[in-house]
Amino acid sequence: MNNKINISLKYYSIKQKEILDIVNSSSELNAEEIIHYGEELNIIENKMTALEVAKEN
Repeated sequence: MNNKINISLKYYSIKQKEILDIVNSSSELNAEEIIHYGEELNIIENKMTALEVAKEN
């Protein structure tokens, strides 16, 4: 089970980095796009937190 959790954490870490790279490298994002990426990051971070809690238990 821990192996699946670790794989999922790696996947979400990569997705998190991709979103951050998009936001940080673009100077032409409008407010709606920034909000959208922020919401996606929030979802990813919540999933990662849940996986880390599951890993501890």
